[in-house]
Amino acid sequence: MIKVSAVRWDDPEAVALRSAMGAEMNERYADLIATGGERQAEALAVTEVLATAVAHAEDGTPVGHAALRLLRDDLELKRMYVVPEYRGRGVTGPLLAWVEETAREHGFGRVVLHTGERQPDAIRLYEREGWTRVPVFPPYDLVDLSVCMEKRLAKKS
Repeated sequence: MIKVSAVRWDDPEAVALRSAMGAEMNERYADLIATGGERQAEALAVTEVLATAVAHAEDGTPVGHAALRLLRDDLELKRMYVVPEYRGRGVTGPLLAWVEETAREHGFGRVVLHTGERQPDAIRLYEREGWTRVPVFPPYDLVDLSVCMEKRLAKKS
C-alpha cells in the first residue's frame, strides 16, 4: 500500500528524493551536460511551487516524489520520481492521482510536463496514463531532446 502525503518543498525526504533524481538524470544526460548540449534541471523558486508530495511504502520508506508548479497559465508536473527499487510496484498511480486531484482542487483543467527523449520509460508511463505529447513549450524549447506532454483532466463530479 502506497500512501501519498502533501509536504513542504523543503521537507527532508522530498529534498533527498529530488537529489536522487538529479543524480540519475545527470548520469543519463552526462555527455550532453559535459558538452553544454543539455541544461541541468533548473532550480525552482519556492514561490512557483504550488504543492509537493512524497509517496511512502507501507513500512514508511519514502519511495516517490511529485511537485506542481505554476508555469504561466499552466500547472506543471515537476520532479516526478520513483526510487529504482520501487519502480513497477504501484507507486506512480497514487502519485499521479494526487497530481490530478490537486490540480482539480486548484481549478486547473490540465497539467503539463517536460521530460526527455532519454527517458523512454517515463514517456511510456505517461502515455499509458493518458498523457499526450504537445509541442515543446518554453523554457524547454532551449533544451535538447525535450519532450512535452499534457493531461486533460475530467471535471470533478
